[in-house]
Parts: sequence; C-alpha cells; structure tokens
Amino acid sequence: MSGRVSLLVDRPVQAITWCVACVVFLTLARPVQGVDASVHRRMNVVMIVADDWGWSDAACLGSDFYETPQIDKFTATSVRFTQAYAAAPVCSPTRAALMTGKCPARLGMTIWHEGAIRGGPDDRLLREPQAVANLSRDETTLAKLFRDRGYFTAHVGKWHLGTAAYYPEAHGFQANVGGTFWGAPATYFYPFAGRWSESDPEYRYVPGLSPGKVGDYLTDRLTDEAVRIIGQQATGPFFLNLWYHSVHSPIEAPPSLVEKYERKVPGMRHRDARYAAMVERLDHNIGRVLATLDEVGLADQTVVVLTSDNGGVDFDQRGIVPTSNAPLRSGKGTLYEGGLRVPLMVRWPGMTDAREVAEPVISQDLFATFAEWLGDAAASSDGLSLLPLLRDGSATLDRKQLAWHFPHYYPRFTPGSAVRWKGWKLIHWYEGDRVELYDLSRDPGEGNNLAAADPELASQLRQRLDTWRHDVAAREPHLRRADGVNGQKRHRRH
Repeated sequence: MSGRVSLLVDRPVQAITWCVACVVFLTLARPVQGVDASVHRRMNVVMIVADDWGWSDAACLGSDFYETPQIDKFTATSVRFTQAYAAAPVCSPTRAALMTGKCPARLGMTIWHEGAIRGGPDDRLLREPQAVANLSRDETTLAKLFRDRGYFTAHVGKWHLGTAAYYPEAHGFQANVGGTFWGAPATYFYPFAGRWSESDPEYRYVPGLSPGKVGDYLTDRLTDEAVRIIGQQATGPFFLNLWYHSVHSPIEAPPSLVEKYERKVPGMRHRDARYAAMVERLDHNIGRVLATLDEVGLADQTVVVLTSDNGGVDFDQRGIVPTSNAPLRSGKGTLYEGGLRVPLMVRWPGMTDAREVAEPVISQDLFATFAEWLGDAAASSDGLSLLPLLRDGSATLDRKQLAWHFPHYYPRFTPGSAVRWKGWKLIHWYEGDRVELYDLSRDPGEGNNLAAADPELASQLRQRLDTWRHDVAAREPHLRRADGVNGQKRHRRH
C-alpha cells in the first residue's frame, strides 16, 4: 500500500484520476436503501412475456393436459402471484403498461396497434374512441431506466407498440431482434413470413432471424437469439426483454409434438393438441434460457420474471378453440377474470423464496418494482412496487383498487370498464349504461351478478370507477350521431 501512496504523490495527475475513478465507482455501486449492495451491483434482469398465455396453461397452474416441466421447475423456486392481472384484456395496452408503469387508459393505448390504426366497426351502437397507436418516445420506459444505469438492454420477439419510429431502439433498447408493429407472425415456421390470412393479404415477416432452414420454429429461433445475447453479455449487467409470440395464433407447432398430444386421452378440460404442443415448445425454450443462465454462472445473479399479456383465448380462432380458463369466466378481450388473470412468477436471488402470494397485483407493478430497486424516485407509475411482497410473504400493498378500461368491441364483449376493490369487482358496460357486481372471494367464476341485490355497494364501486376514469382522462365511446359526424370526448363524472 505504501508503494501505491508513494506513486500517487510522485504522479499527481494519475492520483487525481485514480481518486475520481474511486468516487465514481462508489457512487454507482451505492445500493438502494434496503437492498443488499452485492446483489444490486451484479443483478441482471430477464423479463419473459408469453402472448395469450392463460392463467392455468401449465401443469403447475392446474392444467390437466399440458406438459410443462421447465415452467413447473421454475415455479417451484419462485414467488408465484395467484391473483395477478394484466393491465388490459388484449396485448398492446398491457405491453405499454409493462414498459412505462402507466395504465393503458392514461396512455390512451386501449387497443392493439392495428386496431388503433383501423378504428372500430361502423355497424355498432357505439363509436369507439380514437386510441393511440404508437407508444410516445417521451415516455420513461424500463429499458431507459436500465440503460441509464449502465445496463445493456436488448429486446427479442414481439413488440407491437408502434411503427418503425417507435420500435424498441426508440425506447431505450440497444438491440432489437424481431420487434415490429405486427402483433403476430404469418407463420411460426421458417422463413416466418407470408400472408396474414386468406381474407387479409397483408405480408408479414420477422426480421433478424436469417439465415435459417426449412423446419426452423420461431420460438426456438427467438430463444437462440436470447441465449446468444446472454452469452455475449455474461459480464453484465444486462436487461433482456424476451417477448415470445407464442402462444398467439396462428396455432402451429412441430408435427411430432402435435401427434404426441393427439394420442393423449381425450375428454380433458384442455384438449387442443396443436395448442398443447405450442405450450410445450414454449416451456422447452423457457427452460433453455434458464439453463443458459446456469451454464454461464448467472443464475444467482439474474432476476427472472415470467408472465403473460392477457388471458387465454377460449373462443374459435381459425377453426381452433385454443384453451379454457375455467373455472374463471370467459377469456381474452373481456373484462371478466378469464380475460384479465395471468400467470406471474418472479425469481429474485437473494430476495425471494418459493411461495405463493395471494395479494392482487397488476402489470404496471413490475415497472414500479424495478424503478424502486434502481433508486429512480422520479419514475412515476400507476403501479405499486412488489418489493415488499417479494421480501416478505406476509406483506400487503396499500392499494386503493385495480381498474381497467376497454372502450372497444371484441368477440363476446362490448365497450366497458371494470374496478376491483378488495374482494369485489364491478363491470360497467357502456351499452345500456348497466353494471355487474361480483364477489370474487366466493364467486371467482363471476356467475352470480349481485348488482340488483346490493345496489348501494354497486353505486359505491361505480363512483370509484368514474373517479378513476376521470383522473386518468379515459377516452369513452359514444352514441353515433344520425348525421354521421364523429365526436371525441374524454370521461366526465356521472
């Protein structure tokens, strides 16, 4: 040590440089209050989001048909949130909430990108409000938070949050493989390109995945890229946003896997062989990512989040009914539990242990969680940090309510909003200005509408919902005018 001191005295420029470097290092290494310093300095983050993956679409989540050994193994070492909700019943709004921590209504992004571009149908009672199609570049995103703290930020897979000027690179990601404005591929098989459907000639493709060969499967190739990035960034830190297209339509999987499920005993609640094969292939690839973290020695230095963007698809898509959300009611595109409940597991080395948490949580909470962990007090969010729940299984969150706004038409659903307060949930339908009230603690399947039996509680929850819609400036649908003029209004208090 005396030699180093002597050297610094003899060479003042080097001494100053060395001291400045020490100060910078200590500043960057300073832990967030309440978080172990060694964990915070070294931790990477991998966020895995599946598309249309239903709340029970894994063996460990209650499926009687799907084989998901990798997800089962991961769940057994993670905190699993048993009442996790998507920010919206469809994809783009939830993804925007994951990235920004803001609820879709506040962002104005209440429907998927193409829906915002094309607008709603012209033959319905209500005219849908104009939704925002592109996530504003002015928003603070998770990628920007991590990038600004020295993380390498990479997005792999589905994006669906805007046209080229709003791709991941414009929102803080330093690498982007496959992220475009399209919500689903034309096909899951190489070259991952073609017409979207027989009725829609739009040509779709997934960039960044060539060269390849016939038979290559999209979920495998996206994982190849994720594995490559993990290997290249093994010295870290990195934030990897791995958003699979699976298990969204088209429902396609390797033929050998499909045949395997076709041979399984029929009569189960989950029973579509092609969808089951997609789920198993997704499971296999999630396992590959986890195995890579083990192989490069990063499993104990990487936070892994696994979730979905909305509830499972339980209605016909191109001749297939992919899944069942029973005993929850309905599915994707609705504000019933089947459309909003999603899987959510978090493995946070040094913080979490294997357990279940029943506290209701929502997509935008993940942004709030990482913002608090990174020490960014300026990153505003509609979510609440999950750190208390991750650290302590007996903790609760001081939340007023959960709320959703989906002012659009969808198969089996007309424009509406919903609020969950404690164990109660109210859905407000714009057509007919009617409400439904459910006691989720006793009736998670939402089969018994109590609005008429308890009008006082229904009125209280409606007031909560109206206040929330006003506070976030929710855009409402409205009756069509006879002269065909289209107006635009935001929510007003009732």
